[in-house]
Amino acid sequence: MTLDGEILLWLQNNVRTDLLSKFFIFITRLGNGGMIWIAISLILLIPKKTRKTGIICALALILSLLFNNIILKNIFDRTRPFISIDGLDNLVTAKDASFPSGHTSSSFSAAVAIFRNLPKKYSFAAIILASLIAFSRLYLGVHYPSDIIGGILTGVFSAVVSQLAVNTVYRKFAEPSSK
Repeated sequence: MTLDGEILLWLQNNVRTDLLSKFFIFITRLGNGGMIWIAISLILLIPKKTRKTGIICALALILSLLFNNIILKNIFDRTRPFISIDGLDNLVTAKDASFPSGHTSSSFSAAVAIFRNLPKKYSFAAIILASLIAFSRLYLGVHYPSDIIGGILTGVFSAVVSQLAVNTVYRKFAEPSSK
């Protein structure tokens, strides 16, 4: 068995409790379809002061979706751990490929965008929520640790690329020219 599998079985056998299971099922549902991050992005679009951050978050979520769900999951087509690891029980269902974690990528794409652009009192909360969502996928037995690492990397990449793109567009079109 791989280290990935050993970690998941250890979590199942040593960390899972009824109370934690209910908590992490709730947390993972916040990340379903990136809905919590889409809602946060829409809220950030409303005030002019946070609109640019909302645009960066929205673009990062779109890139995350493209990289993970359209490209990488189809290339790697990794079987979910609860199917591959004897004795591992999943607490929620997941039907698509395992690598990389889409919940994790969408969470980190938005959270990193927030972290880079908003005051730390908001950005630390976003990073904590993204981390809880990522961990929930391990706890619930639907992703390998390497899926989570892949999701974090693609999420950070999506946030950085989005920030660069939006900053370029803002410099070119949204900021007054000095000509």
